[in-house]
Amino acid sequence: MTITQILFLSTALFFIGVYGLLTRRNMITMLMAIELILNSVNINFVAFNKYLYPENLDGLFFTIFIIAIAAAEAAVAIAIIINIYRNHRSIDVEDNEEMKY
Repeated sequence: MTITQILFLSTALFFIGVYGLLTRRNMITMLMAIELILNSVNINFVAFNKYLYPENLDGLFFTIFIIAIAAAEAAVAIAIIINIYRNHRSIDVEDNEEMKY
């Protein structure tokens, strides 16, 4: 697999994530879209590390750091979504007016 194919895959994942984030109103699907965006960044880090600096592990360390941050972000976001669902019986973004201000 060449770096061009990897970058094409990463770009496609990034824009699928952005599309999902901007068009969906369900908080779970928005969270999944954010995870797609973070995974596209991880693919870029690993690809550039492999093809540009194969002797260093900087890209892999950044990838592990992003995976840890994404796990923490997902845990906090799911806790917030569960709390919103318990209070409003809906996880639609448009139904939660008090979180806007």
